[in-house]
Amino acid sequence: MRIITLLLISLMSSAGLAAIQVYEFDNQEQEVLYQQLTKELRCPKCQNQNIADSNAPLAQDLRQKAYELVKEGKNREQVVDYMAARFGNFVTYDPPMTPATIFLWLGPLFFVLGGLAVLVFRTRKNAALAEKPVMDPAEQARLERILNGDKD
Repeated sequence: MRIITLLLISLMSSAGLAAIQVYEFDNQEQEVLYQQLTKELRCPKCQNQNIADSNAPLAQDLRQKAYELVKEGKNREQVVDYMAARFGNFVTYDPPMTPATIFLWLGPLFFVLGGLAVLVFRTRKNAALAEKPVMDPAEQARLERILNGDKD
């Protein structure tokens, strides 16, 4: 029974022994830049998760590459440009406006304008129908006679 208990305890505690990546930087600015980058860059494999929070192997590789680039003295824009060139604009949470993404940027605006155009068109159509008499005067007079009980 003791062996089983020890085996279970050792299996449960193995998660606590997982490797934690520790990076050493030349100065405080590099460390701050690295922390900002890992929070700003999105993991291409994960669903809308940054590389700082992701445990995916790809995110670990991206963190390592970001560390290497920061240690080489690259600035924020250079690191982001490197990652976007390699993995596409998906790695940034704020992709640039390009011919490929222009519809994504302007699509909501066109959708709202289209909805307003439909609303204005329908309102004008309903107003025009309300102004137009439904019956001509002869039919109206005949209807009034019928409603009053007069016969043709």
